[in-house]
Amino acid sequence: MSDEPHREPGRGIPGERTEMPTGDPWTRLPSMAPAVPAKPEGTGGPARGGPAAPRPGRVRAVRDPAAAGAVGPLGSVARTVAPSPLDPGASRDPHRIHRTLREEFPLTYDPLLRAWVLSRYADVAAALTDGRFTHGHRPGDPPCARAHVDVDTEALRSVTERTAYVLARRIADRPQADLVADFCHWLPAGTAAAAVGVPYRDMMRLVRGRAAGALAGDCGGQIAVREKALASFLGNVLSDPDQVAALRDAPVGLVGRAWTESLRRDPPVQIAVRRTNAEVPVSGGVVPAGSSVALLIGSAGRDPERFREPDRFDPLRDDPGQLTYGGGFCPAVSLAVLEAEYALRALFTAMPRLRLADGFRPTAAGLITRAPRILIVRPGG
Repeated sequence: MSDEPHREPGRGIPGERTEMPTGDPWTRLPSMAPAVPAKPEGTGGPARGGPAAPRPGRVRAVRDPAAAGAVGPLGSVARTVAPSPLDPGASRDPHRIHRTLREEFPLTYDPLLRAWVLSRYADVAAALTDGRFTHGHRPGDPPCARAHVDVDTEALRSVTERTAYVLARRIADRPQADLVADFCHWLPAGTAAAAVGVPYRDMMRLVRGRAAGALAGDCGGQIAVREKALASFLGNVLSDPDQVAALRDAPVGLVGRAWTESLRRDPPVQIAVRRTNAEVPVSGGVVPAGSSVALLIGSAGRDPERFREPDRFDPLRDDPGQLTYGGGFCPAVSLAVLEAEYALRALFTAMPRLRLADGFRPTAAGLITRAPRILIVRPGG
């Protein structure tokens, strides 16, 4: 999945690399080019070429101290602009922006995204399953589950286990390795390849498209998503020595809980797009019919109204939940869980003293999809 979108010359965010996923339509965003601003109310409607003037909800509004003289009735600055998930710096720290949106602007129109933005867990979770939000696909949702009826789960388990151990042994004797480049990048692709009979020697020219498409149909584009999810999962586990000790020989159930917790805290897809086919009441107002809506998966997963201590990675939390995948059967979802399980087992079996390199801390990056881009480890401890 490329981190570099197509952008018209002169458009976009200076200094930012905005990710634009391809493939699976549920991760595809509209153009990142800023929309032509709408005319203020009472001036004859929106400017030509811009979006319809958004009436319900609140429109890009946070306090702007630079607006001298624009003082409201309570002494606050009247002219305000809500932060955007695409603002400069959002790739490094989206959580501050998400917090402001959740607390002050649960419904706002973002001209960079050309979409209404929902950031609270209750609204995002509802939009992912509400029939009034259309034009999206999430692996594991009911329509997806009905499309996969001839998948041998035990065969997937076998090829996932074998692929994970092959990859782990290849890096076990190195003094240092990058788990993203040498493991996470290849496990989802290698598993898909092995499942459809592509030999290991052909993995380097593999086929993200051919192997994945043969296995998962419309979910084929999920290979890149699973790479990022796995990188975040391993980064979360290895960052805490207590988690390493707890998960080294953990039963499948605990590994599964840790995987779900990683998807909640650090989802690989930060923003999903839907379109309304009717007016929908949400926190902060009403989303108009026929509107594009950006669902902030990353913000919803850290909503303190839903999760206690939402910024903490805690596989044992008693309020679990994730929004990346639906709850039904799908090969992409099944493989993601198996890859997390066998990644830990293979890595800790081949490298019992595996740890992060001295001074290294995983740092996530990305706007639309997000994960650590490197995970430097010492295989021998």
